[in-house]
Amino acid sequence: MFHRAVKLELKEGTVIELTFEDGKVKAFDMAALFDRYPQLRALEDRELFKEGRLAGRYGVIWNDDLDIEAETVYREGVTVRIEKPRERRAAGRAVVTARVRRGLSQKELAAQAGISQSDLSRIEQGIANPSVATLGRIAEALGAELRISIE
Repeated sequence: MFHRAVKLELKEGTVIELTFEDGKVKAFDMAALFDRYPQLRALEDRELFKEGRLAGRYGVIWNDDLDIEAETVYREGVTVRIEKPRERRAAGRAVVTARVRRGLSQKELAAQAGISQSDLSRIEQGIANPSVATLGRIAEALGAELRISIE
């Protein structure tokens, strides 16, 4: 499994912070790699370091010679916080509210929607990133209508 990065922040010194799709924010000091990869010492130049950018969702790149895979940061970095995107929190709250109003347990709703209870729990917590189809099955199981809007 590859953990995909969605946001990069360049911190003090040679520390990067990557936010991943699962909401985990990991800090990683590039200096930890200087002995293994001496070319990375170039990142001590603050101006060069500030040029870092996401390379798709799979890593950070500074130039043709300097980069790091997002997976390395995920495995070796320190989790500094977990963010729940607003949309996920809002969807999760809506599911919980509708489920409680209908007097259903997570187990009951999950069975009716054809998903696992653990997946439903993750959706309600705002951790999971459910597909529209999954949200549609949950809405149907709740006897509710799924509405998505872009304003």
